[in-house]
Amino acid sequence: MLKSYNSFYINGAWRQPAGRELLEVINPATEQPFATISLGTAEDVDEAARAARRPASVVTRPSTLQHRATLSTPVPAKMRTWKRSTNWRT
Repeated sequence: MLKSYNSFYINGAWRQPAGRELLEVINPATEQPFATISLGTAEDVDEAARAARRPASVVTRPSTLQHRATLSTPVPAKMRTWKRSTNWRT
């Protein structure tokens, strides 16, 4: 049974493509088809590009250096913990 991936996620919603052309995707390990995907048209690309240029619906205020530092500080500590738990050697 082939899986079908025949819609595009554009501007926060799933939509049907403008064209109807499909492509079978082949599993390289088995050389058997496992899915079909929709091929986009120029119209689909144009719609996606227009959506990408629109401002996001969520307005965020600029963050300060101090705020960004508090967000990134836990990352190195978590990496060190992960390395110790997995016996990772660099």
